[in-house]
Amino acid sequence: MTLLCLLQIKHLFADFFLQTPKMLSGRDTYLHTGRAQHAGVHTLGSIAVFVLMGANVGFILLICLAEWVVHFHIDYGKAHYSGKKDLTPQQAMFWRAMGTDQFLHQLTYLAMAAIWVKCTVW
Repeated sequence: MTLLCLLQIKHLFADFFLQTPKMLSGRDTYLHTGRAQHAGVHTLGSIAVFVLMGANVGFILLICLAEWVVHFHIDYGKAHYSGKKDLTPQQAMFWRAMGTDQFLHQLTYLAMAAIWVKCTVW
């Protein structure tokens, strides 16, 4: 539970407080440096979380690299879909896309926690 709580706190700050204008603009372009940087902020936060949890360096590098890839693609999917549909916050589909994006990120954290539990049992 501690791991999940720390990942939730990290997610709140990385997704809603630490995004810069560069990270937010032009996100429906696949190779977007701002989105790569945003996923990097998430990765740095997760590194800090797993260090606090006492994970070894190899585990941290693998799990956080995987998170970067997954986060980058979840955000691209939402941005591409939202851009293609020209969605705005006044439309229900915007919020469905936002909710789906957040749900997929939460599933990522559940998977990370499950992997952590499985690896620490050994």
